[in-house]
Amino acid sequence: MKYNKIVSGIFLSRPNRFIAHVEIDGKEETVHVKNTGRCKELLVPGAKVYLEDFDGRMGTRKLRYSLVAVEKCCKSNKVDFSRTILINMDSQAPNKVVGEWLATQDYDLVKPEYTFGNSRVDFYMEKGNEKFLLEVKGCTLEFDGHCFFPDAPTERGVKHLEELMKAKESGYKAAVLILIQMEEATDFAPNDETHKAFGDTLRLAASKGVEILCYNCRVTPDSLELKDKVKVIL
Repeated sequence: MKYNKIVSGIFLSRPNRFIAHVEIDGKEETVHVKNTGRCKELLVPGAKVYLEDFDGRMGTRKLRYSLVAVEKCCKSNKVDFSRTILINMDSQAPNKVVGEWLATQDYDLVKPEYTFGNSRVDFYMEKGNEKFLLEVKGCTLEFDGHCFFPDAPTERGVKHLEELMKAKESGYKAAVLILIQMEEATDFAPNDETHKAFGDTLRLAASKGVEILCYNCRVTPDSLELKDKVKVIL
């Protein structure tokens, strides 16, 4: 997926989940944050960020800019130097990226936003007589190449996994895809420290036949593309 127009800025502060203050071309701007998660390890004062500029395309928007990516500076535990990684933190991007990828996977039908039970699953697919359900989770939490989800408790995420287990029992092929919104990813594991119930449910789902998939992404300031499979540690 590609963004229409991207500009860079310097992150200053985040008064609440929905907005941030960013310096753009020497001027402080209030911008929309396209991720309501905590992202405390990403949005630190002085971080370089990238924003989609809606100038000329405002419609009903109140804010001209939306923050979509950040350069994360961090120390590696393995070698003695600082590294910078580009992380897309647009929470709407994973479904778009996975939708583009699914369109290349030879399914007879790909339908987003499919209602199953008491939940809306991200994708329903068909191939021949087989029916598939796929739930997508975007991941931005990284430490020394190891990636984790969630970065905050998610009862909704637990509910989605429970629905996938029910779907599997009903004859569907069911999977959850963790999309790591960066390229530098060694492996993925559930973040038990933040929400053990999600990790326990993910492991239970895997034992019940729900496939746990994980991919990283090729990231640029104005694009995001699914890239390679990443090792899953449960």
